[in-house]
Amino acid sequence: MIMNNEMTALIENIKTDYFNWTTGCAAAAGRGILSDTNKTMIAEFNEKIAYKTGSKYIKVFTEGGSVWGFVVNTDNDKKFKKGDILKAAGYAAPARNKARGNILDGGYTIRWTGPLYL
Repeated sequence: MIMNNEMTALIENIKTDYFNWTTGCAAAAGRGILSDTNKTMIAEFNEKIAYKTGSKYIKVFTEGGSVWGFVVNTDNDKKFKKGDILKAAGYAAPARNKARGNILDGGYTIRWTGPLYL
């Protein structure tokens, strides 16, 4: 149950970052408000971001099925702990070089485009 709550929080943080990025682009373009196109883009992004739980990892994906990243979903990993955020190495596997934060510990920094680079 805790993992579901934290995954929901992660998804909301990703959505918030996308919204902030979009509003920043609108401000940079000299508009104080979002255009209808911006509003549509935000709604579509929010609708299409999801996650799928597997035995080892939880895969987070965005519009069109692009992989955002992975979250470790097991206590039996030799290198990472449960809740660690991992960058995607490809569609089916995470990059196992270093965790980019932990959803159970909090205090992680992410972008709507994915976990941050090292």
